[in-house]
Amino acid sequence: MTSQVETLPIACHQVGVRYGRTQALNQASFQVEPGQVYALLGRNGSGKTSLVRCLLGHQKPTAGRVELFGQEVWSARQTLMHRVGVVAEEPDAPPLMTTRQLVRFCGSLYPTWDQAGVDQRLGRFRIPMDLPFGRLSRGQKGQVSLALALGPKPALLVLDDPTLGLDAVARREVYDELLGELGERGTTVLITTHDLAGIEGLADRIGILHQGRLLVDASLEDLKARHRKVSWAPTQAVDPTDLAPFAPLWSRTGSLGGEAILTQGDPSQVPGLQVHPLSLEELFVALVGEAEVAS
Repeated sequence: MTSQVETLPIACHQVGVRYGRTQALNQASFQVEPGQVYALLGRNGSGKTSLVRCLLGHQKPTAGRVELFGQEVWSARQTLMHRVGVVAEEPDAPPLMTTRQLVRFCGSLYPTWDQAGVDQRLGRFRIPMDLPFGRLSRGQKGQVSLALALGPKPALLVLDDPTLGLDAVARREVYDELLGELGERGTTVLITTHDLAGIEGLADRIGILHQGRLLVDASLEDLKARHRKVSWAPTQAVDPTDLAPFAPLWSRTGSLGGEAILTQGDPSQVPGLQVHPLSLEELFVALVGEAEVAS
């Protein structure tokens, strides 16, 4: 009988990556359940790229182990990659090949190729089929890459900042396509992104890397349940020290009043405090900012 751990799309065990004296990734451990959307967040230089390279078998970890579907990636990459679709941060393909030629070439490599699905996606993206890849816009290249990555009906989709450099319309089209894919097939997704507002409606679980360490690994629902954003007007007699029982993660005061993000208890009964919904971006900034102060 196959164990639960062996069937996990992604399982990272104490993964470390070192470049000379620089520790790019330090004991990162997390797992992604089938059908989950896992958003891996972090500032530039936090270790995201190193972790993605290890996940795809492009790089052997200095320490620890990365598994996809119960197999170690580094030793079984050739077999595993047939089950994985990838959209790189910088879309890359032979610049003289047209989209039509790229589709035909990629389709010849996979027995599970969904030609009708690829054609429909490219149609929705309004991609010119006979224009060379090198002449497409940045957004169009990303959309072609996504359509090709989904073509083989992958069990796991790895997206490395897929909306970087896209305008608002193109970003929305990418997320709509992902929502459709998730609803139709339940594809497991790992996505790195700086577009926190866009991913908030998609992500089931959040990982936040900071200076090579996995600072957060939790469901988005749990993160928001554990944190409260509050504010108070300058006319309200709220002393920031009164918030100590609620374990402030971050707070500030000014001439226009104050605001804070709290990590403990329910402050709604405190006179003068107003409680607000907390966005993923606000939570990320507060967590990483606090880590900067502590490091």
